[in-house]
Order: sequence, then structure tokens, then C-alpha cells
Amino acid sequence: MAPYLVDSLAVAFFALEWLVYAVTLEHTAYGRDSLSARMNAYREIWVRRMLDREARMVDMQIMASLQNGTAFFASTSLLAVGGGLALLRATDDALNILKKLPIDISPAPALWEIKCLGLILIFVYAFFKFAWAYRLFNYVAILFGAMPPSGKRDAPEAEAHVIRTSRLFEAAGRHFNRGQRAFFFALGYLGWFVSPWVLFVTTGAVVIVTWRRQFASNAWRAMGS
Repeated sequence: MAPYLVDSLAVAFFALEWLVYAVTLEHTAYGRDSLSARMNAYREIWVRRMLDREARMVDMQIMASLQNGTAFFASTSLLAVGGGLALLRATDDALNILKKLPIDISPAPALWEIKCLGLILIFVYAFFKFAWAYRLFNYVAILFGAMPPSGKRDAPEAEAHVIRTSRLFEAAGRHFNRGQRAFFFALGYLGWFVSPWVLFVTTGAVVIVTWRRQFASNAWRAMGS
């Protein structure tokens, strides 16, 4: 088999699985029954129920907790990028350590650097998703503050504001989910540092675990009851 052919196939399989899973979850009828989709329905319910109460401090506190969680993941993404850059700079040291293992799994230096760059790109993508989700949550908080008073809940303006806020809220959650998905697939990507064959296995494992959480977990069943 040609050199690096298995590596190329493994990376192509990894990228294809990520793409197919994301498209299935976000753009198909099957994905509309996912845990994330069910939660989107409750986002709109939450926004609509805000119209029934004048005091909305609790709503803003919940929104603040969502923003803090998103900020944590964005910061973690930057730390992961830094770790990947450090790993890239320490190519020679890393390869020397791998050569001393009972089973030599050390790749060529160029391939090792490609692996590190791929991992860095995944975390850069995750950072942009979390950072944009954080910005969108800020916008949602502003729309919460602009929510019409309960006395005008039956006005056309109130309905338009609910729909506007709900859609922006869903977009924030969608980008946050994409960032988390990048984290999950980054764990599968680590299998390539061992072997391209391991990457096949770890990619499949990540897809199975993430699929189960979205379509067969206790949380999914609870949200469907």
C-alpha cells in the first residue's frame, strides 16, 4: 500500500463522518427529533412565558450562566490551541519519546506536524464557534431586556419580538453545539497520533457516543415525555 494512503483514508473518513453527522443533525427531518431540536422548542416556550411576568431577574440570571459556560469553553479552546502549538514546537522531543515505546509508533516528522496542525485547526474552529455563540447570547440578553411588558403580551409587536428572540436564541445554541461537537471529534482525532487504524475506530466511537446522546439517551427520552 502506498505510503500515507491509509492516513489519507483515515482523515477523509474522519472529516466525512463529522460532516455527515452535522448535516444529519441540523438539516434533515431525522435531526428534528434530536435532543437539541427538542430543547429549541423549550427556548421558545421560555421566551413566550417571559411575556407573562414583569419581574425577569431570574431569566437574566439564567442567561448569565449560559454566557459564563460559553466563555469557559472559548477560553478552554484557546488553551488547547496553545497546547497544540507547544506540541508542534516539540516535534523532535515527542518523536524521541515515541521511539522509546515498546511498539514504535513514531511517524515521519512532517506527518507529525500535519497531525498537530490538524488538531490546532479543530480547536481554532471550536474557539470561533464558542466566541460567536457568546456574542449571540449577549444579543439574546439585550432582546430579553427589550421584551415588551406583560400588559402588551397580546400585541403584534410582542409576537414579533418573541419570534425574533427565539430564532436568535436557537442560533446561539446551534453554534455552541457546533463548538462542543468539535471538542468531541478532537478526542477522536487524537487516535491518529497512535495509528490511522485507531483513527477509524475512535472516529466511529465518537459518532456513536454523540448520536446516542442526541437520539437515545435518558435526557432525550425525558424531553419527549
